[in-house]
Amino acid sequence: MSMRQSSLLVGLCIAIAAAGLLSPAAAQQWQAPRTSHGHPDLQGNWSNQTMTPVERPEGQGPVLTPEQVARREGRAEAAYEAGASPSDPNRPPLEAGSAVGGYNRVYLDPGMLVAVVNGEPRSSLITDPPDGRRPALTAKARQIRDEVQDFMESFGPFDNPENRTLADRCIVGFGAHGGPPMTPNYGYNSNYTIVQTADYVMIHTEQVHDTRIIYLREPEPVPDDVRPWFGVSYGHWEGETLVVETTNIHPLQQYRPRGFVDAGVWEVRPSPSMKITERLTRVDEDGILYEFTIEDPETYTRPWSGQVPFWRFDNLLYEYNCHEGNYAMSNILSGARFQEREGNNERD
Repeated sequence: MSMRQSSLLVGLCIAIAAAGLLSPAAAQQWQAPRTSHGHPDLQGNWSNQTMTPVERPEGQGPVLTPEQVARREGRAEAAYEAGASPSDPNRPPLEAGSAVGGYNRVYLDPGMLVAVVNGEPRSSLITDPPDGRRPALTAKARQIRDEVQDFMESFGPFDNPENRTLADRCIVGFGAHGGPPMTPNYGYNSNYTIVQTADYVMIHTEQVHDTRIIYLREPEPVPDDVRPWFGVSYGHWEGETLVVETTNIHPLQQYRPRGFVDAGVWEVRPSPSMKITERLTRVDEDGILYEFTIEDPETYTRPWSGQVPFWRFDNLLYEYNCHEGNYAMSNILSGARFQEREGNNERD
């Protein structure tokens, strides 16, 4: 194991373990440092990277045994080591038209450890419903999803820029990392910077360039047709906990993180009535317990909630500089047009 990887793993072990030591109730006895305006200090750099999926695979309990944790983390470490090893300089060239592959694992940070909350190694980030999975979609939501899917499938995936993902177009980050809710990217750059003033809280996401502004005042009416990326967020303090309520979420900002077990299925778009409540509690020097609840009666048959440990990230965040949408998009579309001219009209 390289020194970089060893240091990373040790740091992750310490940070995530620390995040799991105290519950919000216990945190009331541990006094968080205060900002100059008297609020609990959430400022600094944080990460929520973990291997724990958002949804729990069927047949598992909510809490993993030590043996299960050891096996999972061992497999993740072994996969990382194998994938980060140097490429064979004598390997033969790829066949024309074959896939070129992705990054070497050394460029990835997929999450090497199980998430620990309140001392419990969790099998999923979703905690309610009790099975750790999202509730069923309503009949109306299924109809909308199917209509959108039928419409999108009338195009090829490379027919227009709009057929590509929001991440491909550098509009928002991959999955749901920027939130709300804020869940791991399961790839890399699951890092945040939090800055507070007396009137605002800013949460900046390393990928891609997402920044949420939370207003610390009484909510004001927002026109229904005003739907910025990440919605409109108002926060208030309940003791040691920052409570954030977000509405008016952009209808194209689908919640489809990689931590869903059915991530290949087309996701329904949020309805105009979706509301997301987040709770951030500083539980100790190196940890924040992040909790979220999604309420969307037009989409889901019941609300659903989760918990995610955030641990102190003692490194810098860097400008992600997402240029795929500026440069690669023209290459993607021109490549598809070339295939069409060559008589290859397959849309897969």
